[in-house]
Amino acid sequence: MKYVDEYREPALARRLLDEIAACAARTGGTPQRPLQIMEVCGGHTHSIFRYGLKDLIPRTIEFVHGPGCPVCVLPMGRVDDSLTIARQPHVIFTTFGDAMRVPGSTGSLLSERAEGADVRMVYSPLDALQIARDNPDREVVFFALGFETTMPSTALTVLQAGRECIDNFSLFCNHITIVPTLKAILDSPGAGIDGFLGPGHVAMVIGAEPFEFIAARYARPLVITGFEPTDILEGLLMLLRQIETGTARVKNQYTRVVNPAGNTPALEAITRVFELREFFEWRGLGSIDHSGIRLRFDYARFDAERRFSVPGAPIADPKSCQCGEVLKGAIKPFECKVFGQACTPQTPLGALMVSSEGACSAYYLFARRDDQVQQVRA
Repeated sequence: MKYVDEYREPALARRLLDEIAACAARTGGTPQRPLQIMEVCGGHTHSIFRYGLKDLIPRTIEFVHGPGCPVCVLPMGRVDDSLTIARQPHVIFTTFGDAMRVPGSTGSLLSERAEGADVRMVYSPLDALQIARDNPDREVVFFALGFETTMPSTALTVLQAGRECIDNFSLFCNHITIVPTLKAILDSPGAGIDGFLGPGHVAMVIGAEPFEFIAARYARPLVITGFEPTDILEGLLMLLRQIETGTARVKNQYTRVVNPAGNTPALEAITRVFELREFFEWRGLGSIDHSGIRLRFDYARFDAERRFSVPGAPIADPKSCQCGEVLKGAIKPFECKVFGQACTPQTPLGALMVSSEGACSAYYLFARRDDQVQQVRA
């Protein structure tokens, strides 16, 4: 295949759906207790709803939305810390677009910009570095976000800043790692996940091996999957075949992008610049050991948390917000008490409604209006 429309080919999708239906009928799932398939990445969630895949698969299979949206799991306390930095008069605070609207306890980066803070949207950390070059008399801070997918570009930008001796550039580092998060979900009481659609873009960097513990320790299959409709359907079929035969392995559907060993230069850059934190707080999931990263001592001069005094206080989500339960797959977005009413993309209470990869946003924008969703939005 050469072109993206080949991954959306109706005849191929139909054949895959027929095979999925036949295989699902042999797995033992029922409408009352469907097989629980967690798509880890928010990009998968949006593709599932955008292309109507949820409505095409048998009712004996249920997609469960995972924690793979880095903006969605950013806790309120870290947002408040970013606001503290952005309010400094000599600071230019740079960030990806999704993060601008994530609510903290006193507002968002977007509202701070409306109040006069110099908050700018960028498309990469290199854009932020260029702003630092252009404004040598200002402190330029980049809001570093994302799983392993975006870590290499941040690490390479730090290395470039070091080579050029750019001293007015720093990171507010909120990069997180996917493996400890999946472990925390599997260790949660009552976790009933039968299989995982693994995050293709994260695996592009780290490869397949880091996910092996899911099969070896928890006896759950995982298939690393791409983001087009036929990618997701083929990945689901590969999972069902394992569930049918009682096997649990890590397999790679996304072979056109993912090398089983990962991207060696990217991993070397990450290892050179970053180290694991002892623990890191996740929105809705609490503190997870070794799930975040920070700059190594050799690059501490680029650490905004060392340059600026930030509160660093944990802030609880509003009691009405149930992002945590959604992130763990315990409830569907439409089961949240404020979904589609107090919490909408225009007036988000939780990060899952803000991000373009958030499960609540996907439900709101793309979900077929079944009776439950109609009732919530009424």
